[in-house]
Amino acid sequence: MAFENYVQPSILHFDGHHYDHWSMLMENFLRSKECWIVVEAGVPEPTASADAAQRAEIEKEKLKDLKAKNYLFQAIDQAILETILNKSTSKTIWDSMKKK
Repeated sequence: MAFENYVQPSILHFDGHHYDHWSMLMENFLRSKECWIVVEAGVPEPTASADAAQRAEIEKEKLKDLKAKNYLFQAIDQAILETILNKSTSKTIWDSMKKK
């Protein structure tokens, strides 16, 4: 079976120390999952004039954002996570982590 040899990479939980190391590992991981673009640029909002193809593309970006948030939540210590739970996008979470 193809999944038998699959190993999920492990990112250490960010606990408030060694942010530079954690962020480098996390950025690389999110890039490998093709989610980094939404962390870096955010998710665009659909305009009133957006056609079906544009709306579908935005929905794909929203799904990437949801995946990125999930990966971030899994890699952040609970004590720190509690301070950023009100952040709505992976970009706002990342920017908040960078400031801390």
